[in-house]
Amino acid sequence: MDESSINLNKHFAIPPIRRIAPGRPFTWLKRGWQDLAGNPAASLVYGVFLAVVGYLILVYASPRPYLFTVAISGFLLIGPLTAAGVYEISRQAESGRRTGFLESLQGLARHRDSLLHFGILLALMLVVWERISAIMFALFYSDRVPDLANFYRDVFFSGDYLQFVTAYVLAGGLIACIVFSISVVSIPMMMDRDVDIMTAMATSARAATGNPLAMLVWGILLVTLVLIGFATMMIGAVILLPLLGHATWHAYRDLLEHE
Repeated sequence: MDESSINLNKHFAIPPIRRIAPGRPFTWLKRGWQDLAGNPAASLVYGVFLAVVGYLILVYASPRPYLFTVAISGFLLIGPLTAAGVYEISRQAESGRRTGFLESLQGLARHRDSLLHFGILLALMLVVWERISAIMFALFYSDRVPDLANFYRDVFFSGDYLQFVTAYVLAGGLIACIVFSISVVSIPMMMDRDVDIMTAMATSARAATGNPLAMLVWGILLVTLVLIGFATMMIGAVILLPLLGHATWHAYRDLLEHE
């Protein structure tokens, strides 16, 4: 077998997956905090940018209760892509190098094609979820849409829309699980290795299905910390979002075998 064939096989090969303890995500957060503390300026630039985006989502969606949940969940769906620059900071930190914001952007530029393709996929998933959500609201909710606080009280807690809540949670949960499984390590992997998007997603899905308890803990931590960021009007997100980005890099390093 010649060298080009060997390189091609490595390009499409799915690396061995490690089995990890359910509590391992807390270690990822600890290591992520160390990366953030070691590169605070560059990390917090991403934190500020993501917080501003999140705040604009809040401002836009608050007067539109039917879009609010979609907007928040959409932010979670595209989160793995928006944190790509933070992964680059952690990748460099692993080699003992401090990375500035502009240097991290250079890392993004080197992988712009694969990141663009993955971004398009996530955008399509977001559009699908928005359309499904709109259809369910049209089918199950015919009353005049109240303000945000009364909307959630009437729809989710009154018991009058049990069918809608059940369908909404099941549909949203299914889409969230799909996106989570294909993205949990795919973007860090594409930035660290010469792999295509399909190999990265397949590897991510195998890592997720091979560690269901750890992924459940990690998913709960991700959602909880992002919601805390939104609950603080995105002030807490300035720190929490880059922290999660750094931790995701360590999830990738932990879940896959490396040469």
